[in-house]
Amino acid sequence: METPVIANLFRPHISRNACQWLHHRPFPCCGIRGMRPVPLQRRAAATGSRYKTRTNDETKDAETSAWKQRMNILSQSKQDECMRYPLITADELRTQRERPKGVRMLLRDFIEDSLYNPFYGYFSKQVVIFSPGEPFHFNTMRDEIEFHKTLGDRYTAFEDALDQKEYDETRQLWHTPTELFRPYYGQSIADYLISNYKISHYPYDDLIIYEMGAGNGTLMLNILDHIRAKDPEVYARTKFKIIEVSANLASLQRKNISRSIYAGGHRERVEIINRSIFDWDTYVPSPCFFLALEVFDNFAHDAISYDMSTHKPLQSMVFIDGEGEFYEYYTPKLDHLASRYLRLRRYISPPETLQFRMQRLWRSCKSLVPFTEKRTAPEYIPTRLMQFFDILYKHFPAHRLIASDFHTLPDAVSGINAPVVQTRYRRRTIPVTTPLVHQGYFDILFPTDFNMMAAFYEHITQKFPYVLSHEDFLRRWAYVEDTQARNGDNPLLTWYKNTSVMITR
Repeated sequence: METPVIANLFRPHISRNACQWLHHRPFPCCGIRGMRPVPLQRRAAATGSRYKTRTNDETKDAETSAWKQRMNILSQSKQDECMRYPLITADELRTQRERPKGVRMLLRDFIEDSLYNPFYGYFSKQVVIFSPGEPFHFNTMRDEIEFHKTLGDRYTAFEDALDQKEYDETRQLWHTPTELFRPYYGQSIADYLISNYKISHYPYDDLIIYEMGAGNGTLMLNILDHIRAKDPEVYARTKFKIIEVSANLASLQRKNISRSIYAGGHRERVEIINRSIFDWDTYVPSPCFFLALEVFDNFAHDAISYDMSTHKPLQSMVFIDGEGEFYEYYTPKLDHLASRYLRLRRYISPPETLQFRMQRLWRSCKSLVPFTEKRTAPEYIPTRLMQFFDILYKHFPAHRLIASDFHTLPDAVSGINAPVVQTRYRRRTIPVTTPLVHQGYFDILFPTDFNMMAAFYEHITQKFPYVLSHEDFLRRWAYVEDTQARNGDNPLLTWYKNTSVMITR
């Protein structure tokens, strides 16, 4: 058990604001995927009903912890030590069962390894996805507050049941809109698919659906149930393929489709492919729909900063010393992905000449002031998302993309397009202030600039997307009356105000 060690690792990461936020917030204090006590949604981690204050012994343990402040500037001895260690990638760490020490890597690879390593990654080992049991009966609820309370009660009961089997104070539990609004959310996606399939491809081609990162498999079941009930002829032509990087979640999806009393007949239409989309090498010439719902946020990013005096970009690197301590430093040598991203962005969206010149002048002047930072705040760029578009173009030339994710997030770390980094400890969601955290125990998720990514998608795939709000999509395709409370409140429409949808025309 790593719990005592992890407990000490968590405490130094917690900002003072985070501690105050936890202390004063009643249930539910939310994680990022979807609760609604604040105007902006984050992934909603499960929470408990009480906050336990730290005891004197716990305070003493934290003060005597071996943790050290993460450093942005390496001492000369650390620089010499750093250069002696090899530069590795997340791909090279896939077969490694222990967290690496004595290595250097790009920040992109550090995040990828933290989230997806098969042996200690966040999505491989830590995640439990909340299932509320029976669907919520929204029409019988008084208002949104009653729904919020009912959801909190089910969360508590769900985690109490897990604790009876095995107590885990660092359990990473969260939910998605698919689970909260089952089956209505999945039905809205299904209606979009049926309509566009019949307009464009029926009866000449099958309805082929790919879903990336399917969680419990609930969306798949809801879509297939709805297609079968609404249009049996389309259902007879339907094939559903899940691409799942996590072996644990792939196994759970297989179990759920076998256990579901409504899934009879679905098995012959479903294929679960346990691999990363970034390892995909099969050419798919047939027309297909590609679902990527709440997936972009966990694609690894690079961090870029600019030298104040030369205006040249610098790329973030992570150095892990022999004791497992993390150090960030920046190098003027950009790797090919970061260079390509910046080059494409300049081509797609060139900076305004006057504004760009004024910014450069300001940075030059600021660099002359003593005791100030000599580089800008980091900007996190979605290099992995750019690679995903490459894969769609190369291997799925006839695809149509349906993507949904957060366009803004609260409680992010410092920087431009910066991520939220959070964990759960004793049923409380804890945001921290750096992405350099103990691998596998923290969710690291980024907002998506959908307007910019739509331009990247169009340039790379030669297809034309459009972007709309989450609410607009659901008003077009969902039966919103099914999720409306008696007083007119509708959580399906109001809980994801900071989410956008991007669809191929």
